[in-house]
Amino acid sequence: MKQFLLITDLDYTLVGDDEAMAQLNQQLDFHRQQYGTKVVYSTGRSPFLYQQLASEKKLLEPDILVCSVGTEIYINGSQDPDSTWADKLSQAWDRNLVKTISATFTELQPQAESEQRDFKVSYFLDEKIAGQVLPELERALLEQGLDIQVIYSGGQDVDILPRHANKGMAMTFVRQHLEIDVTKTVACGDSGNDIALFAHREEKGIIVGNARPELLDWHNANPNPNRYLATAKFANAITEGLQHFGFLE
Repeated sequence: MKQFLLITDLDYTLVGDDEAMAQLNQQLDFHRQQYGTKVVYSTGRSPFLYQQLASEKKLLEPDILVCSVGTEIYINGSQDPDSTWADKLSQAWDRNLVKTISATFTELQPQAESEQRDFKVSYFLDEKIAGQVLPELERALLEQGLDIQVIYSGGQDVDILPRHANKGMAMTFVRQHLEIDVTKTVACGDSGNDIALFAHREEKGIIVGNARPELLDWHNANPNPNRYLATAKFANAITEGLQHFGFLE
């Protein structure tokens, strides 16, 4: 066995079955001590909601925490987001203009203030009208020259981010920071905001068996031998995938 880098989403991916997570945590903790394996959480949650989850569930302390859909990176337990990553995202990002344009779409309901971050503007949107509203929203933002992306996940969450900010680009930044080879990196997810972890990537990917339709539809339309669709759910799916790729016995 040897070192690898695990980057995993939290809600409905690592978290969802407490017993399965406890068993996986035990294996990961041993692997981290023996081989220097690194554990990174990549979540749509803000730091505030992450701390809330960490107080409720027995999570391993991550080596790096990626919050707010890839827009904030906290290294080695730091309370301050990495400034190099923040500087990269600040280019061509106009948060006030994003908010002004988005406010004209009455179908969008703002998320809690804790979820409105420096590089993320977030709303709720009913799944029934998302297919109509999202293209119009993206078009309105792009027409103003904004270099953005609009991500929809979980059947309700709309996140507007800088073009260069998502979980996949954050994964590349983290992997390079840790100096771990792409072939020894594996990402895990369950929903639309995790697509960036898997799209056009050389890293291994694990999609949990309980994944959302938006991710499963994308997975089926974009086959890749580096990606594994587990039959198990939640943390058991991560264990299944890590065994499939030979990272765990």
